[in-house]
Amino acid sequence: MRYLRVQDTDPARNLALEEALFSTLEGEGIFMLWQNAPSIIIGRHQNAWEEINAAEVERRHLFVVRRSTGGGAVYHDLGNLNFSFLECRAGSGGMDFARYLAPIVRGLARLGVRASLSGRNDLEVGGRKISGSAQRLARGRVLHHGTLLVSANFEDMTRALNPTPEKYLSHGVASVRARVANIAEFWKEGSDMEALCRVLCEEAGGRPWSVPDHVLLKAGEIARAKYGNWQWNMGQNPRFTTRISRHFPWGSVEMRVVVARGVITECRVFGDFFAVEDIAELEKGLCGCRAQRTSLGQRLASLGSLKRWFCGCDEDELRDFLLSLF
Repeated sequence: MRYLRVQDTDPARNLALEEALFSTLEGEGIFMLWQNAPSIIIGRHQNAWEEINAAEVERRHLFVVRRSTGGGAVYHDLGNLNFSFLECRAGSGGMDFARYLAPIVRGLARLGVRASLSGRNDLEVGGRKISGSAQRLARGRVLHHGTLLVSANFEDMTRALNPTPEKYLSHGVASVRARVANIAEFWKEGSDMEALCRVLCEEAGGRPWSVPDHVLLKAGEIARAKYGNWQWNMGQNPRFTTRISRHFPWGSVEMRVVVARGVITECRVFGDFFAVEDIAELEKGLCGCRAQRTSLGQRLASLGSLKRWFCGCDEDELRDFLLSLF
């Protein structure tokens, strides 16, 4: 099996490289190790808004990227090591997680970490999760990729993956929060990230390999068109509803919007406020806006003074409230 250690830490480019390798794979398999800068990687079928803390994402300028495989949302930083197995396995039948997790378990054991398979696709140490995996089967090829929590910042992780549960309602796949641990809590003295990469490569039977130029070119195209594209990452959400409400000195306001394919398709505003103009004009004006704080802010600015619909309001305060939709 060929071995690739990726130095890039951009999640869109890394997922694009993985996909380019998967779609062009022939002959010998590939074992890839890679890391991402702080980011949230959501499952193919998830509603991103139900998984992320949007305010924290904006504050820290976190990447939010949708991967091509199912499963739940994960937080990545440089304390997290990602691994990918890519193989040609025509007629392999269903998904086989144990096949690819076995060399990971053996590698961890060499560093003193006694990990075991939990459920179908997780690894645990002492009942605490250190790894989750996902798989994709297509055209006689298998992609198995997973995470290894080595020295991840759990405080940052908790803040980033902490949405308001009552705010969003959809039929997307929701993550199940797990009790997690870092591998660094268990490995023997002298171990580090590079030692882990070395033993994993050896257990996977990998030999050093470089990506051909034509695959790198394809990966760049995929990054631009897909993983670096808002429409793929956020616009692929299932149809969902979100609502916010607040009482102000000049009246109470409740706003409910329906979002489909990343765009507001329905908007209703309720409350005991007084309006000079028909609130339906505001509702109509917000439809068609991308479900994104920046886009919503631009749309609100284009509609002019909010006092037309909310008499006596503090416009800055009200605008901040409306932006909390996303």
